[in-house]
Amino acid sequence: MAVGIKRKSYGRLKDVFDIPNLIKIQVDSYAEFLQMDTPKTKRANKGFEALFREVFPIVSHNGEHKLEYLYYDIKPPKYPIDECKRRSLTYSAPLRMRLRLRLKNEVKEQEVYVGEIPLMTETGTFIINGDERVVVSQLHRSPGISFEETALVGGKSIYSARLIPDRGAWIEFLFDKSDLLYVYIDRKRKFLATTFLRIFGLSKDEDMLKAFGGVEEVVLTREKQCVDLVGRVLAEDLVDETTSSILAQQTEKITPSVAERIWSSKIRSVKFIKTVPKEMITTLEHDGTKTREEAYLHIYRKLRPGDPPTLEAAKELLEQMFFDEKRYNLTEVGVRMINRKLGLNRPLESKLLDAETLVKAINHLLEIKSGTKSIDDIDHLGNRRVRCIGEQLENQIRVSLTRVERVAKERMSVYEMEEAMPHNLVNTKLITSVVHDFFARGRLSQFMDQTNPL
Repeated sequence: MAVGIKRKSYGRLKDVFDIPNLIKIQVDSYAEFLQMDTPKTKRANKGFEALFREVFPIVSHNGEHKLEYLYYDIKPPKYPIDECKRRSLTYSAPLRMRLRLRLKNEVKEQEVYVGEIPLMTETGTFIINGDERVVVSQLHRSPGISFEETALVGGKSIYSARLIPDRGAWIEFLFDKSDLLYVYIDRKRKFLATTFLRIFGLSKDEDMLKAFGGVEEVVLTREKQCVDLVGRVLAEDLVDETTSSILAQQTEKITPSVAERIWSSKIRSVKFIKTVPKEMITTLEHDGTKTREEAYLHIYRKLRPGDPPTLEAAKELLEQMFFDEKRYNLTEVGVRMINRKLGLNRPLESKLLDAETLVKAINHLLEIKSGTKSIDDIDHLGNRRVRCIGEQLENQIRVSLTRVERVAKERMSVYEMEEAMPHNLVNTKLITSVVHDFFARGRLSQFMDQTNPL
């Protein structure tokens, strides 16, 4: 524009607000990931800090040695942006972390050089090998819960509830044609939902019935009361203590003859089901397991059909799948979605599944099946979220850190630990190679002159 010429607007509408900084979300995401300007001891449990805290301390197989993480430090970059472009270098800064190795009679501390970490420019770009690159934000399905409907031939529909974590196995509840409720783990193995609920604490049938409706206890004081019991559904097996024979089984309806035998066998307290959905009663009747231990073994046999089923191995597998935050994590976003859809008030820090969430999800699914509530639209943007650069890189590095942990444990069992230092145990190349691949060859890392699809 020539000097002295002013820009004139012919628009009739006034500007309501200035155009916001559209790349701020990316800049803030990466700054939060690195936390370069935050003191070492005051960093939040996010980004690099969260990753290192997650994998450390690393304990040897025999439990005698421990490698602890103290803090990390990012030094200033060696070359400025212009020089990196001119010399075909990567605009990056050296990353070091302070580690402490605890032995039986000795403690060693050392600062370990991890590698070069690319830095973001003020315009939200990266200089990788002299080329200016951008990392595109990813639109993905949000962790949480969704309720869906699948139409079958003949006009019937199957309703399902899908619990999606940010990290870990997907869980899907669905009804079959016989109205039995099943659960799929990672869309592979199928179990009755009641069997699955037992490993979350609803181990007894009575616990299950209480969770889905309620159990009422009736104390009998006279014989006429037994007549009023006819037609009601039992919440437990009735056993004649004198003969040790079963008078009536759980979920069985009381008949006049059974009511008469109850009084004559001197049973004076009977528990009944109040308002449990028939689908749950039917599923419970088909459930071959009766305890938490039986449920562990039953699920393990299907998940690991070739391995000998032992209770210890079954517990270890399922504890890792659903009760370990390293392998299963709903994240704050997932917990918010679940709270909103199921009317719960779970704290955002509790990122694992619990019995209350599963029961609420099944009850919501039953209401959809009965027509009182509607299904979700999976294409609705409310069920999707944007994954920025910080979160994308965090997920990539997390995979490499699990390998770092495995290598460190192997080296602890091989090395002469009295002579070893922390840098001998940590293979930092596993981290830097993942970071380099992400920026140089990742499908979401693109040259600046390309058209941004978003």
